[in-house]
Amino acid sequence: MTTPEPAGTAAAGSAGAAEPARPQPGGAPRPTPLRAVHESLGATMTGFAGWLMPLRYRGEISEHQAVRNAAGLFDLSHMGEIMVTGPGAGAALDYALTGHLSALAPGRARYTMICAPDGGVLDDLIVYRLGEAEYMVVANAANTPAVAPALHDRAAGYDAKVTDETADHALIAIQGPHAAGILAPLADIALDGVKYYSGYRATVAGHPVLLARTGYTGEDGFELFTAPGDAEAVWQALTAAGAGDGLVPAGLAARDTLRLEAGMPLYGNELSDQLTPFDAGLGRVVVFGKPGDFVGRAALAQRAQAEPRQVLTGLIAGSRRVPRHGYPVTWDGVPCGTVTSGAPSPTLAVPIAMAYLDAAAAGQARDDTSGRLAVDIRGKLEPARITDLPFYRRPR
Repeated sequence: MTTPEPAGTAAAGSAGAAEPARPQPGGAPRPTPLRAVHESLGATMTGFAGWLMPLRYRGEISEHQAVRNAAGLFDLSHMGEIMVTGPGAGAALDYALTGHLSALAPGRARYTMICAPDGGVLDDLIVYRLGEAEYMVVANAANTPAVAPALHDRAAGYDAKVTDETADHALIAIQGPHAAGILAPLADIALDGVKYYSGYRATVAGHPVLLARTGYTGEDGFELFTAPGDAEAVWQALTAAGAGDGLVPAGLAARDTLRLEAGMPLYGNELSDQLTPFDAGLGRVVVFGKPGDFVGRAALAQRAQAEPRQVLTGLIAGSRRVPRHGYPVTWDGVPCGTVTSGAPSPTLAVPIAMAYLDAAAAGQARDDTSGRLAVDIRGKLEPARITDLPFYRRPR
């Protein structure tokens, strides 16, 4: 998800680099249609959510900086694409998900979530309305095998059909301040008419695509859903078009630091089935005012009224040591939370992290500069300070 709307803590979408690989039958990760391209570019490949994916090319720092200052090209073909079609498709999605998808205008997209009956997040998603009775749900790679059957089950009783079409799609993202300028000469539609969080059928480099203005980096950019057999031609056309504009291929490692700087949550880190959207500061994705019931409504309504037990916060490290996923956070030496994601920030030039903190401790520590807030990094308490999310906002 791809790829999310900012609001306080920015929303999520697509998976980042911390998600574990799921072996395919026979043990081998599944290659994307762009495997040969990645290997020809010398990419370091890794198993990721059951797929063989590029981790980095020349280096994640230079790839990260290229996306912030020029443009990066990503292979996201591991993401899941699930079609929901039919006269009752909108109503089925209203029941299945937390958002009001039947109110979405054709050509627009929305960040939303699928929750369990107890309110726990099963996945965060982007839903594109492609036509009056046609929606595409984009799921995180590791969660697609669970999301597709859940949507199928929840659509029972509605005049709607749910089909997992992941194998019929490749997905390429071009992200960064130069992305529109690189893509525009290759597209048959005017990109200034493609608003943020919208997607239209178009032609790019002579190939049919779904062209969406979405992303998971904190920059402007586009995601191009293509037929698998067209992916290499589209990739190469974009590479050629961006040769003079600083475009570089970028892997999962850069994608993870980009989304972390942008405050975008990653499923398995900031989101899980043990947490509700309200725990993650994303209660805005839960639409109680839509007509009818939806899965998890009662539990989420109760959670919405409760005082927060923990809050998702940004941390800036006070030393060069990096807070990593799972490291304890302490206040006055007492455990008060856990780091969910952490990395050196190429943009800020300091280590940064997101963490869930006890609400009371977070309130006390927000304006503290005495060093009482710390991260336990392999037995040593390293000072940290709370900051608002996101860490980075692109210039407007």
